[in-house]
Amino acid sequence: MKALKNSALMFVFILVLGALAACGGGSEEGSATEEDNGSTDGSEEVSGAIAIDGSSTVFPIMESLTYSYNQENPDVNVTVNTSGSGGGFKKSTVGEIDLSNASRPIKEEEKATAEENGIQLEPLELAYDGISVVVSQQNDFVEELTIEQLKQIFLESSDATMWSDINPDWPEEEIKIFSPGHDSGTFDYFNEVILEEEPMREGENTTLSEDDNVLVRGIKNDPNAIGFFGYAYYAENKDSLKVLGISEDGNEAVKPNGETIQDGSYTPLSRPLFTYVNVDSYKEKPQVRDFVEFTLNNAAKSAEEVGYVALPEEKYQEQLEKAQSWAE
Repeated sequence: MKALKNSALMFVFILVLGALAACGGGSEEGSATEEDNGSTDGSEEVSGAIAIDGSSTVFPIMESLTYSYNQENPDVNVTVNTSGSGGGFKKSTVGEIDLSNASRPIKEEEKATAEENGIQLEPLELAYDGISVVVSQQNDFVEELTIEQLKQIFLESSDATMWSDINPDWPEEEIKIFSPGHDSGTFDYFNEVILEEEPMREGENTTLSEDDNVLVRGIKNDPNAIGFFGYAYYAENKDSLKVLGISEDGNEAVKPNGETIQDGSYTPLSRPLFTYVNVDSYKEKPQVRDFVEFTLNNAAKSAEEVGYVALPEEKYQEQLEKAQSWAE
């Protein structure tokens, strides 16, 4: 979890590398295009720029991969931004970025936009996640919730605004909600499988943010707060957050962990995490192809380092062969 703990510092480091490269190449005519397209000197060394944007849930994995990749390839300038899964697709479907991180599959309307712009985006699975519903460690009354109780808490149509409205044994205190924003794939996934596409409560006592660290800070200091985000952000903050068990259809409540996420028993909140590759970038930019192949060879290690669950090894190899076929 070292990479996630130092996320802010490393993110700045990545951006600074990109900025320095941009400044250094800007004075020579044609240098920016050459950098974007990348190059190889024939001895397997690559250079150039790679633009990545999208899900903040996927960010810890991509940050770890980028840091490791730059240790071996210092001449490749990788920038990783976090505008949410939807924000990433807004850029990738018009060809602005090379890789689009996503915590949900691409939507039909996003596919249509990509097709209109002649952009081919292909998904690669990087890891499994379990969306974690959490409260503060200061909260001493909630240990688990049913799907119906989650709906009572989060739905706009619900009259429940106090914890005592959910369970009369709980305090007569207002519920404070912290949720990913509308551009987040985590929001979309939660909205689909828990709220069934009904509007979520917003406004008073509700904070939305695409930055999961904002949600973590808001929840951990308030015993009446509740929120949700990717498992890695809970794993990084176990000392101050309490993850809740979730029960469905009268079954025993299950908490997310490596085993329950991978075997699917943490349902319905287990899900795959993706990066979508611009196939033209993969074909035309040697540094993108090199980075994608590095990613598939190292995603398992990075996923486990930051608190997610790795795919079976054969799944990475299948995807590596699939990616390599794009260049044939």
